[in-house]
Amino acid sequence: MAGETVITVVGNLTADPELRFTNSGVPVAGFTIASTPRTFDRQAGEWKDGEALFLRCSIWRDAAENVAESLTKGTRVIAQGRLKQRSFTDRDGNNRTTIELDVDEIGPALRYATAKPTRVQRGGGGGGFGGNQGGGFGGGQGGQQGGFGGGQGGYGQNQGNQGGYGNQGGYGQGQNQGGQAPQDVDPWGGSGGAEEPPPF
Repeated sequence: MAGETVITVVGNLTADPELRFTNSGVPVAGFTIASTPRTFDRQAGEWKDGEALFLRCSIWRDAAENVAESLTKGTRVIAQGRLKQRSFTDRDGNNRTTIELDVDEIGPALRYATAKPTRVQRGGGGGGFGGNQGGGFGGGQGGQQGGFGGGQGGYGQNQGNQGGYGNQGGYGQGQNQGGQAPQDVDPWGGSGGAEEPPPF
């Protein structure tokens, strides 16, 4: 969105992420990232730590559940999101302002560690890139719908799915279920041929 400040932060989690749910059942995970800058002191010939930045973060929906299941205290992470400023009045009546990060993407930093991501199947999700139900790019599992590459109605070559190019029920390498492929090659064309008059 225009005008938002998007930043990337690298640091360590100060505690395990706290997963909670809103009144409407939407999951949200809260956590703090400590990012400490390091500079090389040429006179002393050693690295020196700067002042640590402690940034409160939140992430929503399926990603919140993934964070709560995957990340723990001390894990070095890379997080990208939008900075938000929030003003409030504390218990003593003082006006306070806090800056938080509304995280869009997060994962473990792999400079000093390894990780093996595991794709999870959860309800919800509509679109996006890869594996979400209801569309998106990427090799989704059977039973997902839409998108390019593997779901129902997508462009791909997975067997056991229906509709679209390359899957069962469409053009391509899958076995055709439900009759022959239509004669017109235009996938957006109607069921009629050239003999029908225009609709206007």
